[in-house]
Formats: sequence, structure tokens, C-alpha cells
Amino acid sequence: MKSNRAAYYIKEGFVSIFTHGLMSFASVCIIVACLIIMGSFTLLAYNVSYIIGQFENENIVLAYVDESLSEAVARGLETQIRAVPNVASAAFVSREEAMESFVGKYENKSLFEGIGADVFRHRFVVYVKDIELTAYTQSSLLGIAGIEEASANLSITRGLVTMRNIVSGVTAVLAAVLLIISLFIMSNTIRLGTFERRDEIAIMKMVGATNSFIRWPFIVEGFMLGTMGALVAYIAQWLVYTLITDRLTGGGRVSFITAAPFQRMSAPIIVAFLAIGILVGVVGSSMAIRKYLKV
Repeated sequence: MKSNRAAYYIKEGFVSIFTHGLMSFASVCIIVACLIIMGSFTLLAYNVSYIIGQFENENIVLAYVDESLSEAVARGLETQIRAVPNVASAAFVSREEAMESFVGKYENKSLFEGIGADVFRHRFVVYVKDIELTAYTQSSLLGIAGIEEASANLSITRGLVTMRNIVSGVTAVLAAVLLIISLFIMSNTIRLGTFERRDEIAIMKMVGATNSFIRWPFIVEGFMLGTMGALVAYIAQWLVYTLITDRLTGGGRVSFITAAPFQRMSAPIIVAFLAIGILVGVVGSSMAIRKYLKV
């Protein structure tokens, strides 16, 4: 009996989508539009964080070794450097390697004839885990015996930290606002569709149908509309994101702008779209029909 009733709910919900095609189409369009707006802004914020993260990976601290130490002793400091909190990795650069790297930046190599590698110092290129702790890491490195100087571009570091915090805060606030607006718009669209069927609900109530018997086809319909809207929004978001990022990044050619691949975010996006679409469809249908069940 229960299976027959479930089949009836599914059938009625499916039929209602086509019976009230215009309102169903409007509901799906609203769901798609709102999800794309939220998804686009979230993807933009994610890409800003992604680009900042790439700059963070290039943010380093140079730890210069005391000139009086031999190369063997200098290399031995790596263990202590790696033990410093917030140090992700450390690479030793000898005097010769430092000179070769410096000279390689200039086309006219004759300018450096007669200059020996002894004018440079052994050093470590230190990568940090969290750029917010760069200043702390710098001071900790100076506390190691044998490290004479530690330099880092703290102004750039502070700028990246500030930018990341601003983007995170704005993303959270606007995502919440957009979610509330989307819920309001989609719920009211579903209510408009339910308003057209108020006479049908009243007749069912008068012939003795229970509230749950009347409500479930609407819930199933809202579920289906939410699912359809989420899937269409996901496909549209994928196409729009791919088109825009290909234009900005030069379609695979060399470009200064980089973008996170959509595949990296596809699973969370489809899950979020389905969750929001279904939630709004089901909750919107339940709220919309509640008023008309009081007959």
C-alpha cells in the first residue's frame, strides 16, 4: 500500500510539472539564475585565493650563513632550519650557485670577469607554511647559531595576508546574502505556482483528503524542480567558467593570469548546487502549500 502511495506521489509530482509548465519553467529558471550568481561569485573568490596561494608558495625567507663557516658546516645547519616552526622546506645554495644565478640574470657576462664566488655567501632558501608567520620565522632563523642574516619581503607578505583576509570576509558575507535572496525569490516563485492551484487543494480537502496526502505531490514536484535547476545550473556554470577562463588565460597559451581548473571544484559545486536546489524546492513547496491546507 505504501509503495502504491509513493508511486502516486511521484506520478502526480511529475505530471504537475508539465501541467503547470509555465510556472515550472519559471521556477527552474529562477533556481538556475540564483545558483549561477552564487556559483560565479564563489568561483571568483576561489580563484583570487588560488592566485594568492601561488604567490604565497613563492614567498621565501633567505637565511644567510656566517662567512667564516665552511660549506660543510653551513650545510649542517639545514637540520636546525627545518626544525623551526612554520618552515615547510629549506634548500641550501652555495656561494658558487648563488654567483651563477646572479650572473645568469645579465646578458653581458664580461661585467663579472675577475669577480670570484667568495663575494657571495652560503644561504638557505626557506619556504614557509603560513605567510602570516613569516616575521616570526625570520626572527627564529636569526636565533640559530651560524645564521648571520635572514631577509624577507614583509611588505608583500602583509599585503597578501590582508588581501586574503578581505577576500575571505567579503566572500562569506556576500555568499550568505545571496543565499538568503535566492531562497526568498525561489520560494515566492513556487508560491505563485501553488496559488494557481488553490481551488484544486480546496476541493481535495472537502472530499476528505489528508494534509499529508495533498502535500507530498507538491514536495515531490519541488524536489524534481530543484534537482533539474541544479543540474542545468551546474552545466551552465561549467560552460561559462570554461569560456571565461580560456579567454583570460589565453586559451592555453602563455599568460600572466592563471585560473584554477574547474575539475578541481566540480565535485563540491555539484553537491552544493543539488543541496541548495533540492532544499529550496522542498522547503519552498512545503511553505507555499501550508496556507492553503487551512481550509
